[in-house]
Amino acid sequence: MSNRNSKASKEAARERLRIQREKDAKKAKVRRQLLVGGGVVALLAIAGGVAFAVNEMNKPSYWSEAAKNTLVKPANTSGTDGTTIVIGDASNKNVVHEFEDPRCPYCAAYEQTAGDAVLQGAKDGKYQINYTFGTFIDDKDNGQGSKKALSAMGAALNVSVEAFEEYHKALYAKANHPDETSDSYKSADKLISIAQSVPALKGNAKFSDAVKKGTYDKWALVMTAAYNKDPAAAKGTPYVLVNGTAVEVNGVASDQVVSGIAAQLKK
Repeated sequence: MSNRNSKASKEAARERLRIQREKDAKKAKVRRQLLVGGGVVALLAIAGGVAFAVNEMNKPSYWSEAAKNTLVKPANTSGTDGTTIVIGDASNKNVVHEFEDPRCPYCAAYEQTAGDAVLQGAKDGKYQINYTFGTFIDDKDNGQGSKKALSAMGAALNVSVEAFEEYHKALYAKANHPDETSDSYKSADKLISIAQSVPALKGNAKFSDAVKKGTYDKWALVMTAAYNKDPAAAKGTPYVLVNGTAVEVNGVASDQVVSGIAAQLKK
């Protein structure tokens, strides 16, 4: 090979190498831009996620908003803000006052054991029953089931006292009542499903709409406030007063509950 050809070959090789290096440099620059751009996108996504989370946390809770709503009192209630629920003759001088939480397992046990017998006493004219409901179990686990079940009871009460009685019983029934750790009563569908065992509520669109829309959510909050203000709230649930005197009902047989109530009745 001549020197001229050898020199030309070397120059051509150097030119190819230069061109390849330029290509490689361009590819590296593109990769760097993509990496930087991807990092920016990731940072923006993270920042956006944090901002979204902060915004969500700063939104007023559902129940804080419900507290601002206009109070809708269920029919068949009385007293301040409709927080007095009376079963039986409201003029009866003997008053059995029951304090319960819809999610309370001990309340469920009490209702399953002695609820029918105590309710029958009111129907027989021996006394009137007053109910006051708390929702403190929701407070323990940031739940909603006690308040939602209470709101649904308001919707049942708006239909009739009898519908309330039967729905109240159904909510505490062994087949329906959830474990205390379960917040299943926060579901409107669950509450409406249970109501299908009550003739006056079965297929009742007005009742179902009230449960779904939370018509009586504000009332549930007002009832809760009434419970919290009562000295009985410190006693837990279930708690029963007969003419102001406590009667033991927690873990007590039905006949003993009935006799305990009878012992405090005025002649």
